[in-house]
Amino acid sequence: MQNALMCCKMFWGYRILAVKLSSTNLNPVVQEFQRAELSCIILDTKTVNPRIEWKKIGSKETAYVYFDQKLQGDWANRAELHSRSSLTIYNVTRADKGIYRCEVVAPEDIHIGAEININLTVHVKPVAPKCRVPQSVPVGKSATLHCQEKEGFPEPTYNWYRNGEMLPLDSKSASKFQNSSFVVNTKTGTLVFSEVQKGDTGRYACRAMNAVGDAWCEELVMEVYDLNIAGIIGGVLVVLLVLLLTTLGICCAYRKGFFVNNKQNGNSYKTPSKPDGVNYIRTDEEGDFRHKSSFVI
Repeated sequence: MQNALMCCKMFWGYRILAVKLSSTNLNPVVQEFQRAELSCIILDTKTVNPRIEWKKIGSKETAYVYFDQKLQGDWANRAELHSRSSLTIYNVTRADKGIYRCEVVAPEDIHIGAEININLTVHVKPVAPKCRVPQSVPVGKSATLHCQEKEGFPEPTYNWYRNGEMLPLDSKSASKFQNSSFVVNTKTGTLVFSEVQKGDTGRYACRAMNAVGDAWCEELVMEVYDLNIAGIIGGVLVVLLVLLLTTLGICCAYRKGFFVNNKQNGNSYKTPSKPDGVNYIRTDEEGDFRHKSSFVI
């Protein structure tokens, strides 16, 4: 019995002499530009003035937030320590998200150190997404409309609107859109038409939204037009006719000698006609022509 009491006393003494920490919220979630409360509560300690430290734990490096009884770096202008060991960060940004560690060192306790991690999540409202819509598409062809937003957190989902009316995720799911053939992907933001119809002409806009808010892209017009098959065939026939007439013209020109080259070769010459009774003789010494008369006086 005495041994049991001694064990209880030892256990009770261990609890009293070991610094213990707690938190009201280990995973706080706040919107960007609001304030974040990082709760770190000292439950048990014998030390009157324990040393308090706050650190932000990064994947590559660890930064001090509160050290040597003062705030460090950027946090000095927008954070404060309160309730002895808790931390408040004002005007949080998306860069503030991450894991923060509260460390307490109590030299007068048997177990002099304790720590607790707080995982801060910062939600960011989406900005206006970027949309790409083809200006014109022929009837029966496929078409893809794109919508993307990269700032919001959590990642936003997407909806497409035509002439101010939200489109269903699948055109076949609503009787009003039975004549269309499209599918909306809410995760990637694409609106895909397998075969566009005249009724698909309209003003298209995309909405990106998450838990914080939403944003729209500017309306863009997509026009669906009919293919003029007769006009295309007529145009091809006209081109073929022009080519045929051009070929015939070139052939006729050749036959009439318009393209015959009458220029003399540089090494050739034409022997001049000689008058009656005159013979041309070329001598080696003179290197030129001279003539002699065949008339007898």
